[in-house]
Amino acid sequence: MGQLCAGRVAIVTGGGRGLGREYALMLAEQGAKVVVNDLGSTAAGEGADLSPAQRVVDDIRRAGGEAIVNGNDVSDWAGAKALIDDAINSFGRLDVLIKNAGILRDRMMVNMTEAEWDAVIKVHLKGTFAPSHHAAQYWRQESKTRGKPVSARLINTSSASGIFGNVGQSNYGAAKAGIAAFTIISAKELRQYGITVNAIAPRAQTRMTEGLRERTEDEIKRRNPRWVAPIVVWLASEESADVTGRVFEAGDGILKVAEGWHAGPGIDPIEDPNELGPQVLEMVRNARPNADIWGRDIVS
Repeated sequence: MGQLCAGRVAIVTGGGRGLGREYALMLAEQGAKVVVNDLGSTAAGEGADLSPAQRVVDDIRRAGGEAIVNGNDVSDWAGAKALIDDAINSFGRLDVLIKNAGILRDRMMVNMTEAEWDAVIKVHLKGTFAPSHHAAQYWRQESKTRGKPVSARLINTSSASGIFGNVGQSNYGAAKAGIAAFTIISAKELRQYGITVNAIAPRAQTRMTEGLRERTEDEIKRRNPRWVAPIVVWLASEESADVTGRVFEAGDGILKVAEGWHAGPGIDPIEDPNELGPQVLEMVRNARPNADIWGRDIVS
């Protein structure tokens, strides 16, 4: 059986632990050269420590693969550019950018501070856009230089909290919903250059989800980040060229294509709001129920 990503160069942000670690290891197993990017901060985004990323790189090298550490802040414009440049300067090219870095500052919306909102939006949303922008510029120029499309991949990280909603995560969920929309729009914009854009909404046991609820040993095994890595690695390969603008739920015993907003029941416009009200209530009754809004635990 061949290596799915042989010769490809991939960046994994947040690659030092959890999901990112599994992505980096499996990419290397499948022949990719990997840039393991990780600030090494806490789950709340505090501090910095490159040792988790270095351990992943050491594991890859011991297994005979090629990898380097990168400690740039992907939510910083210059830092994101330096990350892309590091991959190209070190390995001569870039084929795949996987954005997995993230933090949590969970709090009910009425108690959330401006700093808690800004920190989460910056790391997740800007930390997705900034490196994507610089990578896409590189690939667009490569496409023009070659006179044909490249075979490049942007893989983002959304969340069930973003596509379904979850109490206590208005900052995180808003960022993750934004990433899902960013994925769809970017896919439309970049397809002409041979760049596909997809996202993962992972269900996994990581330091960001530990302690949110009690889980059985079997549930923890089902939520091992290793179960999410295969779809990410396949999307990183050249075989996935016909798949773009999609969000995949993965892990905890599932692999699904998430489907976005759909137009539901409708009525003709009514000018008088007094007459409109009963019609709106009937329209909502006929719409598909949104059970998740009433408290199902969907954190991933």
